[in-house]
Amino acid sequence: MAEDPKAVARRTVEEILPNGDVAGLRAVMHPQVVNHAPPPGAPPGLDGMIQAMGWLQQGFSERRFEIHQVISEGDTVVVHCTFHGRHTGQFLGLAPTNQPVTHRQVHIVRFQDGKAVEHWAVRDDLGLGRQLGLFPGPGGRTVPGGA
Repeated sequence: MAEDPKAVARRTVEEILPNGDVAGLRAVMHPQVVNHAPPPGAPPGLDGMIQAMGWLQQGFSERRFEIHQVISEGDTVVVHCTFHGRHTGQFLGLAPTNQPVTHRQVHIVRFQDGKAVEHWAVRDDLGLGRQLGLFPGPGGRTVPGGA
């Protein structure tokens, strides 16, 4: 019997992603999963998800996801969460700032036969970019670690 999709989604966010568990990710994703919201430069399938998870491993220490809410309806699960980490390694070409970051996210995952087959996401990429010093924050200042 397939594991409850809500439990799979929670385990993915709380254990698999922060630990960079490639085997675990392969176990919960369909090999042909479609990621409708891949990060810039990542392909839209399982390989892209593995690549993005690797970027988190390389770029951030103290990785964890704080889950605010998990909602399910039918074969679809919604996870509202915040990624927390410290920018201690290269991330998308950015030198480490050693600053703590938070990155708010909403993930929508459709399951079939216990495996994720589609993924959508809404992420505060601008907020993360501001914290990493890529974009000016309020008042036009660019401060690594500032919102």
